[in-house]
Amino acid sequence: MNPLSVSYFNTASSMVLSSTLRFSTAFLLRQQHHRHSLLFASSRRFLSVPPKPPPPTRLSKDKDGDRNGTLASVSNDTGTGRIVPVELHEEMTGSYITYSMSVLLGRALPDVRDGLKPVHRRILFAMHELGLASRKPFKKCARVVGEVLGKFHPHGDTAVYDSLVRMAQDFSLRYPLIQGHGNFGSVDADPAAAMRYTECRLEALTEAMLLADLEQDTVNYVPNFDGSQKEPSLLPARLPNLLLNGSSGIAVGMATNIPPHNLGELVDVLCALIHNPEARLQELLEYMPGPDFPTGGLIMGNLGILDAYRTGRGRITVRGKTDVELVDSKTKRMAVIIKEIPYQTNKSLLVEKIAELVENKSLDGISDIRDESDRSGMRIVIELKRAADPSIVVNNLYRLTALQSSFSCNMVCILDGQPKQMGLKEVLQAFLDFRCSVVERRARFKLSQMQERKHTVEGIMTGLDNMDRVIQIIREASSNATASASLRNEFKLSEKQAEAILDMNLRRLTMLERKKFADESKNLTEQILKLEELLSSRKNILQLIEQEAIELKNRFSSPRRSMLEDSDSGQLEDIDIIPNEEMLLALSEKGYVKRMKPNTFNLQNRGTIGKSVGKLRVNDAMSDFIVCRAHDHVLYFSDRGIVYSARAYKIPECLRTAAGTPLIQILSLSDGERITSIIPVSDFVEEQFLIMLTVNGYIKKVSLNLFSAIRSTGIIAIQLVPGDELKWVRCCTNDDLVAMASQNGMVILSLCDVVRSLGRNTRGAVAMRLKEGDKVACMDIIPAAIRKGLEGVSKDPQSNVKGSNGPWLLFVSESGYGKRVPLSSFRQLPLNRVGLIGYKFASEDRLAAVFVVEDGESDEQVVLVSQSGTVNRIKVRDISIQSRYARGVILMRLEYAGKIQSASLISATEPELDEQEPGNVSLAA
Repeated sequence: MNPLSVSYFNTASSMVLSSTLRFSTAFLLRQQHHRHSLLFASSRRFLSVPPKPPPPTRLSKDKDGDRNGTLASVSNDTGTGRIVPVELHEEMTGSYITYSMSVLLGRALPDVRDGLKPVHRRILFAMHELGLASRKPFKKCARVVGEVLGKFHPHGDTAVYDSLVRMAQDFSLRYPLIQGHGNFGSVDADPAAAMRYTECRLEALTEAMLLADLEQDTVNYVPNFDGSQKEPSLLPARLPNLLLNGSSGIAVGMATNIPPHNLGELVDVLCALIHNPEARLQELLEYMPGPDFPTGGLIMGNLGILDAYRTGRGRITVRGKTDVELVDSKTKRMAVIIKEIPYQTNKSLLVEKIAELVENKSLDGISDIRDESDRSGMRIVIELKRAADPSIVVNNLYRLTALQSSFSCNMVCILDGQPKQMGLKEVLQAFLDFRCSVVERRARFKLSQMQERKHTVEGIMTGLDNMDRVIQIIREASSNATASASLRNEFKLSEKQAEAILDMNLRRLTMLERKKFADESKNLTEQILKLEELLSSRKNILQLIEQEAIELKNRFSSPRRSMLEDSDSGQLEDIDIIPNEEMLLALSEKGYVKRMKPNTFNLQNRGTIGKSVGKLRVNDAMSDFIVCRAHDHVLYFSDRGIVYSARAYKIPECLRTAAGTPLIQILSLSDGERITSIIPVSDFVEEQFLIMLTVNGYIKKVSLNLFSAIRSTGIIAIQLVPGDELKWVRCCTNDDLVAMASQNGMVILSLCDVVRSLGRNTRGAVAMRLKEGDKVACMDIIPAAIRKGLEGVSKDPQSNVKGSNGPWLLFVSESGYGKRVPLSSFRQLPLNRVGLIGYKFASEDRLAAVFVVEDGESDEQVVLVSQSGTVNRIKVRDISIQSRYARGVILMRLEYAGKIQSASLISATEPELDEQEPGNVSLAA
């Protein structure tokens, strides 16, 4: 017995024993005395002389005088005991193991050879005996159930009918074995109609795969439960039905759950194992990559499949298949359409669960749900609200409902009369061994029949060659026995040959019949030679097995229904259920960060005071203000040249008036380390770079791919000298221009391709030649499209000052002034130069930020943040266009707000009137 089952049986029997021994000794005595009285009373009915009363019953004692639970024997006159003494725990153990093995072998577990449990095998054999072939008329299921119960399976009719129904359901078996006519249930778990209403017959695949060679001595027959009939112990399967349709069952101490597979792929992997018996599991997976469920769905990842095929146990994640459709083009409402669900999932319960989650507010974004499934296929329509993201709703459905479920593979089956857990290769090899035995027995059966027929034909031909003498012997014989004996003696024939000659009709004495027997003899000789050649080599048998399997593939194969997805076993992360919405990130000088909705700040006019960004700590000021999306990787660059990374949604969302979250709770910052620049990255594109600029004017370009994997403690972004700090980081390509400006208003435009691409742990080159007391103020990137548009534009500084078309450089000073200067007013310069004047400042005023703005008719806006945390949003087109030497216009009044601390450029889209206030806009990065 399998060690697994033995260990369970011992444990279970010990539990039963411990509970049984709780009976008191007095109770045992009363029970034994009652049984002895019954025995004595019943024995007097069959004895002519009344027997003597039985001796007193005693419980045996051990040498210490304690009762040990052993049953005493009752003796009659002759001293023969009627009750056999036995230890109670031994009897319980033996009886429980016997019962367990009976359940394992007789009910719950399938045989690895034909993949069937006894009840399924008996149903198919009974239908075969009744002649319910695929081309014959249907018969009532009640007729089949009665045949099975009366001849082979003495159990309840419900169990037999339920098994028959399951073999006819196309959503339970990948390839149904029975063809049903009537109501056989549904994927909504609706029960089948009563057996008196439904009809059935065998499928063509069942006849070809399981019953084709049944009458050719391919399997052993055993007596049925009462010995009145014979039934096959197995069916001569031509394909491993255990893998084709799978199986599930719960036994005593163990269970089985085997997934179904595609017929074409199963034949391919079987042929691959025939050609290469030493094939590894990875090679077999090339032919059969995974299960194929009858209800379709998406199989996520292959780790569970590998475990199941290697060890016989694994967990496979299956998702339903969904599509997104546009329901109403006017309102742009979308709907999620569920077309396939995981295997063994109840569709009606799934719909009810979704409706319950929507009602309980656990699932957002759904306005309506309805089931539109019909005979043409499954269709569950989930209408979404206008603002809902279909991908987020689908991911929530996967996480909260049975639309994503796990199939736990436990490939336990019967091998050589014992339950065993087997992998894919073991199952296939066991089937091949069985199939070789079937083909060999079938060949020997055919060979024996052909040899007998050839022997008979040879005798007939002998009689035809000597017909006159044969007729004379028959006419002279007094009886059939005498004629048979005379023929045997005259022509050296066997008894069967002599009988065949005597049974011939006169019409068969013609020359035409003689030729037919000669052709038959020749044909039989050829077939006998082929069968002998087949039996002479296992290789020939395997070739025939492969040929028969390919024939079944050509007749019955169908396309794969379950698609395999390359993913990490279908596990849903937080990012899968969080909408990728736009958001505002605000960073303070002391390292506090907060995430806000994009419509937090209303659009205002130029020269207004603005709205406060929220509560700030003492002596704290705003440092940076950016627009990004929730799924973006946010790169945090510190003043020490270290870069950290975290998803944008990791920052807690809060109101405008909140103080924010310390970055030390999100990032592993060192003591005194400050974040000076934050860059949102959606995709790490190979053609993109990060360009970095320090306070002392050193510049460096690094490939963006080098920052795709950042450990939690951060990595080096730039090598700094003592006294220098990393201040600005921007994304760029080689075709872009980089604009650098100092606090005194000097500007350098240079091509990004001029900046040499370096590794992370380097210092870089000198960007600007700064005058004494001057420092780098800011940096921005001019896209390649804008740069190419400047070609051919006049380089006269005064020719395009009042032009209405861009692009421009937008200057913002610390005192709240600003202006737009045409980009054509600046020429490209190499690095390590003083630069051109871009802003003529008054005393004690300095440059705060420089941006590149494109079109004067666009809705671009600049967000200004003061040191006290006040925020103002201004349309760029409201800022006047001036020359390089002009002072500019007032953008933000700063009577009590200090200086401009941070400025960000954003683009706004048209707001939806029914969801936002008239003054609010939606931001785009």
